[in-house]
Amino acid sequence: MTRTVVTTAIAVLLMVSVGCQSPDQGRGQRLPRRTDGYTDPSPQAGTATVKPSTDEVDLVEQVAAHRQAYRHSLELLIEYYTGSGNNMKLNWAREELEALDRIPQYRYIIDAEVLPPDLKASARIPAADDLYAEAARVQRQAGPLPLLKDNELLRVALDKYGQLIRQYPTSDKIDDAAYKMAGIHEHFDDHTIALLYYQRAYQWDARTPYPARFKAAFVLDKKLQRRAEALELYQEAVIKEAQYDEWKLFAEQRIQSLTRSDSEQQ
Repeated sequence: MTRTVVTTAIAVLLMVSVGCQSPDQGRGQRLPRRTDGYTDPSPQAGTATVKPSTDEVDLVEQVAAHRQAYRHSLELLIEYYTGSGNNMKLNWAREELEALDRIPQYRYIIDAEVLPPDLKASARIPAADDLYAEAARVQRQAGPLPLLKDNELLRVALDKYGQLIRQYPTSDKIDDAAYKMAGIHEHFDDHTIALLYYQRAYQWDARTPYPARFKAAFVLDKKLQRRAEALELYQEAVIKEAQYDEWKLFAEQRIQSLTRSDSEQQ
């Protein structure tokens, strides 16, 4: 009885979380707005394994460089007008810098798209462990309640998880980082990106200690309406992630429903 009640509660929460279907807004791909301790890195700094289109990377790096140059120039103007005592122009420069901080800026390069699915989460690397712990700390600091989370801190956490994957692609923490990134992207309603990271979590570690297949199947099923792919992944998940009892029960119910729907359409 208790198991049935808990499973029903999970199902209800999942259904409530579906909400209105909309294309990804890329809100998780926005750069943090001057959060303390954050620096805007180059798109793939320190990464030898990521090989997307050279043209795309060059363009994104140019955008990042121009952003930094624009900001630096405004800061120099503010310094100059402060020294010269021209309060009118000082206010203009400050207002422009404040406006720059309000404009959404995106990182564009999605690591889960360009990092190969055959990476192996195998090596214990202390520096990677430290970076993961810092990212997890920032994510916790963002708050536990979905509607009250600090989105800027979540973006900082995303950057730290991504930095871990790029800099330490053999770390045994890359699947953990991918799973955490997927959850944050779900918070931002970036469902396609979340799916990619859930997939990378179990691709990089087939025995990852997270229900990554169940989560990926749910996103395919309820967020992206790619039901045929979801059905296959649910079926795989109930075998490979059977230890997650409540997720398994929910998946079995969805398998029955999706299988019945397919039969009715034939």
